[in-house]
Amino acid sequence: MDTPPRWFIGLMSGTSLDGVDGVLAHFSGQKCAVAQHASAPLAPDLRAELLALNSTGHDELHRAALAANALARTYAKVVHRLLDQAGLTATAVQALGAHGQTVRHRPQAFDGTGYTLQLNQPALLAEITGITVVADFRSRDVAAGGQGAPLVPAFHRGVFGQAGRTVAVLNLGGISNLSILRADGTTVGFDCGPANALMDHWCERHTGQPYDHEGAWARSGHVLPALLEAMLDEPFLALAPPKSTGRDLFHPQWLATRLAASAVGTAPQDVQATLAEYTALTCVQALSRHARDCGLLIVCGGGALNRYLMERLQQLAPTVRVESSDHHGLPPLQVEAAAFAWLAHQCVNGQTASLPAVTGARGERILGAIYPA
Repeated sequence: MDTPPRWFIGLMSGTSLDGVDGVLAHFSGQKCAVAQHASAPLAPDLRAELLALNSTGHDELHRAALAANALARTYAKVVHRLLDQAGLTATAVQALGAHGQTVRHRPQAFDGTGYTLQLNQPALLAEITGITVVADFRSRDVAAGGQGAPLVPAFHRGVFGQAGRTVAVLNLGGISNLSILRADGTTVGFDCGPANALMDHWCERHTGQPYDHEGAWARSGHVLPALLEAMLDEPFLALAPPKSTGRDLFHPQWLATRLAASAVGTAPQDVQATLAEYTALTCVQALSRHARDCGLLIVCGGGALNRYLMERLQQLAPTVRVESSDHHGLPPLQVEAAAFAWLAHQCVNGQTASLPAVTGARGERILGAIYPA
């Protein structure tokens, strides 16, 4: 008699703040099978509050606690949709992985250890759903001297790795991160720079739309060489891995400073075109620097749906085949959520999930804190 699959749920609300994606999945060895996908937008007031909490402000502790409660309720809606779609009850799910919303990420800063902070209320989520919740995936790696990010390269290796061939996986969320799955079996991963975070900010500010649909607005503009050069001078780009970043660095004021110095009076669509070029160029430069033998770049995250950005990646890397993760078994909006389902699977089974070569930690660690149903 066949044993029914042990289901896991993964939830992801990324730096782009475009909503919550969730998947229902099970695992066999290193392989992941997604049975259901569901999503929910963030309520406008919650999205605005989460964005504001990336910066210091009045009564932060109180506001952050209430935002975490609201986020947990949004997570719970996605969980219930997944269960309804699958015709399952909560008891069929062994655990769910809920990453939370990163509002500060300063590993190794200040006192040598630093911190990473994801707003979440996993106890409330466990209470509402009746499912064991695994959360707080990054802090153990930071405690072990690591960056706490990116956490997905080990998952990428299991899902997208190809024996004897170097493959790269590029996640274009709010921040771009690259996993290099080398032919010799080793894995490298790091953040490249901004992706949707700045492009979405600029698009919403000037068009009222939350994102640039298929990159059409960027396509209508022209790249501004002076602005591009000013952005390429960012010291983070020259750092050697391990490295990670977020809105702590790539925020609207970062862009405003470079605009003021190099592109006063330019058309907004030209800035959007330049931001898209910056995203594509920083990713391709990182790929060229760390994976010269790579012939395949698999792209996931919301940025994989930006046709203009995908075209720029391909044009800037003509010897590399650039493809959506859709062509490799997982649609772009499911990959990161599936990774957190896998991280929950690893945690509840007492298995490590971190890669010291990626984060710089002193060793492999079991990641996550468990909140029983």
